[in-house]
Amino acid sequence: MAAGRGSAASAAVTLAHVAARDWHEWHRPYDDPGSSLARRLAVVQRCVRAAVDRQAPGPVRVISMCGGQGRDLFGALASHPRRGDVVGRLVELDERNAEAARGAASAAGMENVEVRTGDAALTDAYRGAVPADLVLACGIFGNLADADVARTIAHLPQLCDTGGTVVWTRHRRPPDLTVDIRRWFAERGFEELAFEAPPDTRFGVGTHRLVAAHAPLHTGVRLFTFLESGRP
Repeated sequence: MAAGRGSAASAAVTLAHVAARDWHEWHRPYDDPGSSLARRLAVVQRCVRAAVDRQAPGPVRVISMCGGQGRDLFGALASHPRRGDVVGRLVELDERNAEAARGAASAAGMENVEVRTGDAALTDAYRGAVPADLVLACGIFGNLADADVARTIAHLPQLCDTGGTVVWTRHRRPPDLTVDIRRWFAERGFEELAFEAPPDTRFGVGTHRLVAAHAPLHTGVRLFTFLESGRP
C-alpha cells in the first residue's frame, strides 16, 4: 500500500483503479430509495445539514473528499437557508461525476463551492481550501486498507479547523472497522458527536468535531490508495 510522499507509481495505481471501475455507474443505486446507498445518503445529508446549522453566522468552509456527484453536499443543502454561505471545494477524480457535481452546485445555487477534477488522495488538492468548517469523507474508508484509513484520519486535523466537523462513512461488515475508526478519531483530537448504525443496515455514519488545534497542511503527501476490492 502506498504511503507517505506522493509518487508517480502510487498515482498510477489510483488512476488505474478508477479506470477499472465505472464510478459514474456506481452512483446509480442512489436513485433507488430502497438501496443501501440511498438510505446511507439520507443519514449523511441529515448530518451535513446539522453541521451547517451549528456554524456561526458567516461563511461556512467545506471540503468534500472524493465528492462524486455532490449528492452528500449539494443534495443536502439545496434548500437549506444557509446554502449561500457555503464556500470551499469538492474534489473528484472521475470527470463525468465532477461534471454532474458542477450541475448540482449550479442547481442548488452553490457556485461558491469549487468542483475540482483531481486526486482527493493527495494533500495538494486542498491547498487554498483549508482549514474547513466541514469535511466530508464519505464512501472512502470502505475502499481502503486499514492502515490507509488510519493515515487519512491522522491527517484530517490539517484539513479541518478547530471546532470543525468531519462526517464519514464505513460499512460494518465483519471485521467491523468502525470501532477502530472511532478510536483513531479520538486519538487525533476529535470528539464524537454522533455515530449512526441502523440495526437493519450494514453501514455506519460518524460525525466528529476537532477539539485539538488545526495543523498546518503538508503538501506532497498521498493519504490513501483505493483497493480493487473496496466496499464503501
